[in-house]
Amino acid sequence: MFDILFVMIFGLSGRVLTKDTDTKGRFSSPVLDVTEKQLIIERNQTLQLNCRGRWELHWVLPSGIPKVYHGTQIEETGCGKKNNQYCSRLTLSPALAQHTGSYRCRYRQKQRKQASVYVYVTDSQQPFVKVQSEIPDVVYMKEGEPLVFPCRVTNPDAKVSLVKESVSSFHFHRLVPDYTNIIWNSRQGFTIRSPTFFYIGLFSCETIVNGVKYSNKFLTHRQVNKILDVYLNSTGLVHTLQGQMLALNCTVTAEWNTRVSISWTYPQKANGSANIIRRISKSRTKILFYSVLTIPRLSKADRGLYKCHVASGPSKRETNTTVIVYDQPFIRLKHRDGPVVQASAGQKSFRLTPKLRAFPAPEVIWLKDGMVAAEQCSRYHVNGFSLVIRDVAEEDAGIYTILTGIQQYGLYQNLTLKLVVNVKPQIGEKTVSSQQPGTVQRGSRQALHCTSHGVPPPQIQWLWHPCPPKGLSPARLA
Repeated sequence: MFDILFVMIFGLSGRVLTKDTDTKGRFSSPVLDVTEKQLIIERNQTLQLNCRGRWELHWVLPSGIPKVYHGTQIEETGCGKKNNQYCSRLTLSPALAQHTGSYRCRYRQKQRKQASVYVYVTDSQQPFVKVQSEIPDVVYMKEGEPLVFPCRVTNPDAKVSLVKESVSSFHFHRLVPDYTNIIWNSRQGFTIRSPTFFYIGLFSCETIVNGVKYSNKFLTHRQVNKILDVYLNSTGLVHTLQGQMLALNCTVTAEWNTRVSISWTYPQKANGSANIIRRISKSRTKILFYSVLTIPRLSKADRGLYKCHVASGPSKRETNTTVIVYDQPFIRLKHRDGPVVQASAGQKSFRLTPKLRAFPAPEVIWLKDGMVAAEQCSRYHVNGFSLVIRDVAEEDAGIYTILTGIQQYGLYQNLTLKLVVNVKPQIGEKTVSSQQPGTVQRGSRQALHCTSHGVPPPQIQWLWHPCPPKGLSPARLA
């Protein structure tokens, strides 16, 4: 048989409740049937609390009580002289050490209005509320925030020590509460208001009951929120075909002790079309986090913007790429500036570049007058799908053909264009006769020859100047 502890005050309208039940604001907050701030009961006893208020009531129980616990019973009834009030009775039987905590009664619709009591369920064999496994709990040390070792106890009078342990030896350091930086509270545990690097390591809360030592162990972790870099395996446009697989790898580089959260947004996220795999690798100086998004078979609905979001505490970064999905492979090839293009002899370089759109990327071969261009002259080389001619000469003129093909899909397309190389006009004979004027017989027929070359062919114009009179030079005549 369990012992039963009834915690009730009969006659809720009596003197104890007069402070909270004035005529104007009667039951503005719920009222419990206990006036103490805390209760102490023993393990296996029955806890019973009564609450009254103006509106519908709701109980908030300690986290140690499961949502579904056979020992929890709540009875709700109408009460008051006109039956216009709400009463709720909470019964917990048997009460166990892990049920230690704050019990709150509040209005269901006005959650800020509440009444509470802290209940200790003492157990000589379980002085700490939480029973640990052999693995220490991790507590996180955050910059600018207090560090809490949550070793709550089941007895408010328990004597508890905080001990820093050495992982590599049997040495330990016992810390004494000074209530300035190190504060002990039986409902919370130890709080370090301004933690330093000293508090990184293995700690334990210790107490002795009937000669037996009990402890809760904690491993502190100083979390860093330093994201160094975020990048995708493809930062430009991603071109792909319908039905093919898409794989995007988001890589995050961060400092040691940094923990990151990686998430994706993409066109078909609502349908869950992507599979996401995560992994971590570490080096001596940094940590690499990988998140790989895979879509096994792409559809046109999968085209659009893909974003990788990275967060570590207040630090946030993101990167993105755009995926273009084509129905089928294709080649589209046409002239850029017409079928005839012109260059000038002596030009440092000239590029033959037709308009080409294709997917997947085609193989490209350039011909000059029916022969592979790059094999004819060392001044010719293919850059992407353009043919570059260095140090343009007259002999570079001719018929050029670009051959494009995607052998995998049996797609081929050719385009021919004519290159005209313009050459500046040059006169082959600077004079039409000897350097000094010759004498010919008056009335005789003479032939003067002028040889010139250029592309396009130059126009020749003859100019005649009369001879100066004897004894006068052309300069004096001028």
